[in-house]
Amino acid sequence: MLTLPITRKWYDMILSGEKTEEYREVKPYYDSRFRRLFDMDESNNPTGLDEQPILFRNGYSHTSPSFTAICTLSKGEGRTEWGAEPHKRYWILNIHRIQK
Repeated sequence: MLTLPITRKWYDMILSGEKTEEYREVKPYYDSRFRRLFDMDESNNPTGLDEQPILFRNGYSHTSPSFTAICTLSKGEGRTEWGAEPHKRYWILNIHRIQK
């Protein structure tokens, strides 16, 4: 299972149901990790058809608060109110449900 660190603000917003997407930059570090988990087409774009558990952790310690969310993956522009920069493409983890 992939573990992603997340700041307290976004952590709390996801748990409350207010934020339903989490963003990661499109760059080799995340490209390789997401390719290992999610189905991709021939152009390395996610199909969006498979759901995977992702562990979100508020910090880097194994004792930091965390939760597991069932997510699908897409690429696109994120919402600025949820931390995305305007006109920038991201990997978008679409959060469907949370498993604590």
